[in-house]
Amino acid sequence: MASGTQWQVLFWNGCSGGLPPNETTFARILQQQGYSTALVGKWHMGVNCKSRHDHCHHPLNHGFDYFYGMPFTLLNECQGTDDPELAKSLQDTYWLYTQVIILAVLTLLIGKLTNLFSVKWKIIICLAICGFLYFISWFSSYGFTKYWNCILMRNHGITEQPMNLEKITSNMLKEAVSFIERNKHRPFLLFVSLLHVHTPLITTEKFQGRSRHGLYGDNVEEMDWMVGRLLDVIDKEDLKNNTFIYFASDHGGSLEAHRGNAQLGGWNGIYKGGKGMGGWEGGIRVPGIVRWPGVLPAGTVINELTSLMDVFPTVVHLAGGAVPQDRVIDGRTLLPLLQGTVQHSGHEFMFHYCGVFLHAVRWHQKDSGTVWKAHYATPVFQPEASGACFGRGICPCFGDGVTHHDPPLLFDLSQDPSEANPLSADTEPLFDTVTRRIGKAVEEHRKTLAPVPQQLSPYNNIWKPWLQPCCGTFPFCWCDEENNKVHGML
Repeated sequence: MASGTQWQVLFWNGCSGGLPPNETTFARILQQQGYSTALVGKWHMGVNCKSRHDHCHHPLNHGFDYFYGMPFTLLNECQGTDDPELAKSLQDTYWLYTQVIILAVLTLLIGKLTNLFSVKWKIIICLAICGFLYFISWFSSYGFTKYWNCILMRNHGITEQPMNLEKITSNMLKEAVSFIERNKHRPFLLFVSLLHVHTPLITTEKFQGRSRHGLYGDNVEEMDWMVGRLLDVIDKEDLKNNTFIYFASDHGGSLEAHRGNAQLGGWNGIYKGGKGMGGWEGGIRVPGIVRWPGVLPAGTVINELTSLMDVFPTVVHLAGGAVPQDRVIDGRTLLPLLQGTVQHSGHEFMFHYCGVFLHAVRWHQKDSGTVWKAHYATPVFQPEASGACFGRGICPCFGDGVTHHDPPLLFDLSQDPSEANPLSADTEPLFDTVTRRIGKAVEEHRKTLAPVPQQLSPYNNIWKPWLQPCCGTFPFCWCDEENNKVHGML
């Protein structure tokens, strides 16, 4: 799911965008191979398509036998802080769209009634409906986000709306442990998509104040403890020698996330940039940790280019399945690299996108071992020398918020991992050769791309009341399964 708009993620549980039902996930393939599959944590790949209960995008419609967690992602609004994430990024846009559409409807209506020009009533009605949807999305962003987005589900049912943040850590850990114990005698896939370490950094009292790095450090320490508990269960059930475990982050630290002087989004060390910045190393270079005692030697460090896209073919290979043959699979199985049967990654080139826009390309030159990276577009930092987009809250992927480079900015990551010194034809004899080879790789790559429906289009990403998951009678959505109560909410 990639976006050609400024909206790079789904903003509502009650929108129609999401992972299309015809996509093949590794969970579905493993399910077909006889594995018991579960997702514990956040999904954020959509819920419904046409009605409140169709659950076309739901995890259980994508190969998971069991789901416990958030169909959305964690937001400041879930905690009720005075620093809303969703509202800040949406309210101005929604209100602008509402005004523009209302003005268009009134203009067309006046023209129609006075016979100034001919226009079909169907067009006026459709525009009016769109204007109404943008208006209620704007209205809902004021105080209702917690009830619409911060919900907890078990399979197809809602257990908490809004969710209780104080007990979510223990509940998710219990669910993950329980799944392992229930399935210890059969093959299983457990995908734990942690709510840590995302703002608002929900941390239990036991871990608050333990780290020298503030609330973010506390949250990391609690996450570490949770992972340790899961590994303890694997060991206790004598599963460690036949369980492949992969731990990684989906992106680098979010530099713009802060509250006052407190940094809430992590640090990226020597690497430039952060989350949502297209091709800069700080946003895409993350560690991956693998554990499989008896098969993979402990303590081995592999400094080769891999990707989270490699998870798909790796787990499918382990399960004895086959990846789909009717589409291009960008990932490569990690097993030969992990087992030492090959010395280099299967990736010669890696293409780094921001939404649907190609921002950078990495080339691992096999014969020399040099890693080149060419940036075709980079975000405009605000303030200019800040290294992040503090003025916008998140860096844009296109428009006046990015700078295009022709020829591209070229870096030798082997010598300059911080991307501090761009090369030129004057300073690098191979500049023209390298940029031409990368340009050819881009041309070949683009031939493999096929158009697909835009799941993050403005229409798919606006709130639709008839799609909103609700555990009561809409709009009175408020429940807590543990107390077996359903309350009204106004």
